[in-house]
Amino acid sequence: MSMVVIASNNKNKVKEFKSILNTDKIEFKTLSEIGYDKEIIEDGKTFEENAIIKARQIALDLNVIAISDDSGLVCHGLNGAPGIYSARYAGTNNDKDNNELLIKNLQNVSDRTASYVCAICIYHPNGEYKVVSETVDGIIIDTPRGENGFGYDPHFYIEEWKKTFAEVPLEVKNQISHRRKALYKMKELINEDFSFK
Repeated sequence: MSMVVIASNNKNKVKEFKSILNTDKIEFKTLSEIGYDKEIIEDGKTFEENAIIKARQIALDLNVIAISDDSGLVCHGLNGAPGIYSARYAGTNNDKDNNELLIKNLQNVSDRTASYVCAICIYHPNGEYKVVSETVDGIIIDTPRGENGFGYDPHFYIEEWKKTFAEVPLEVKNQISHRRKALYKMKELINEDFSFK
């Protein structure tokens, strides 16, 4: 049985990866499960570049197949900000601070359209890799709504639902999330043993 290392310790994310990419030919391990604590410097300019950087380092360091993702919020009226800096937008790694800064920066901006973006990379130790990305589109609203979700979810309004990402149940959000869509796109590119089609 081959091993694939998921470059994350986020339990919910890992669970989602395993459920969608499920195969009896692969054993999934997280970074903590294999004791990997080497720093990964994400200095890419795009979500795709950062996903590749993380997966490549793990794959080459450990001689395993590695999978990683990089995701965040892109606000079109802010020239793509917060983008790859979504988690540390306010410099504190705090959701409340990030949201307050986002709404402040959008105060005099007419274009409130935004997208959640997720890029996923699978990297083989021989240097072969695939990277895909997907999005979910919405509008940023000033007043937060909902108790579910995290990050910018309380401000990310989906017109089709008339709700924010934080107002819908987690299981519903996960069915159409940018990560879920990207994982299914990646699944179409790999065989059961994670070789590329």
